[in-house]
Amino acid sequence: MSTESPLTLYDYWRSSACYRVRIALNLKGLPYAQKPVHLLKNGGEQHSTAHRELNPQETIPVLADGVRVIRQSLAIIEYLDETYGGHMLLPATARDRAHVRGLALLIACDIHPLNNLRVMQFLERDYGVQQAERERWTRHWMEEGFRAFEAILAADSATGLYCHGDAPTLADACLIPQVYNANRFGVDLAPYPTIRRINAQCLSLPAFDAARPERQPDAA
Repeated sequence: MSTESPLTLYDYWRSSACYRVRIALNLKGLPYAQKPVHLLKNGGEQHSTAHRELNPQETIPVLADGVRVIRQSLAIIEYLDETYGGHMLLPATARDRAHVRGLALLIACDIHPLNNLRVMQFLERDYGVQQAERERWTRHWMEEGFRAFEAILAADSATGLYCHGDAPTLADACLIPQVYNANRFGVDLAPYPTIRRINAQCLSLPAFDAARPERQPDAA
């Protein structure tokens, strides 16, 4: 999305962490500019001097709101929720917010970090782990995480059309990119009917559809 908005997202089309932020921005109806950071080209543009100055961790997403710079996808999404109006991605009560954050963190902390690009590159470069074994590792941790996520959703009376109730939240913004990754790596989603139903429901919404990786201007 290109615009005169003060919001600029440092983005990569296939990054699931960036995908989360795109969903949040779209749900809140916030225009934003995209600045692609290619994670593979030239050894990874996230390692460039310019990007390191923006984010010493050498990762994306990064959101610039004027002169303010926010790093880490969940911090960015909560910043947007607290700073801008529109659709709220966290519920009104402390109990419900804790539930939604717990679901989001299950993905963002317990599934995603074990199978993101830099982990795969490290396993290949430093340990000589072959592609087939790296992909088996990835599927294992996704399946473990989805098993728990599905059980939580299935047991909770608050689960509605979405992970919590009948409006998308931070949890859905995290879940849908992880399902995209699962499909990329051939994870069998048959054991997770609630996840599959919520994924289909979310992708029927324009905000989620526009955030899909293949719809981004830098998509390969």
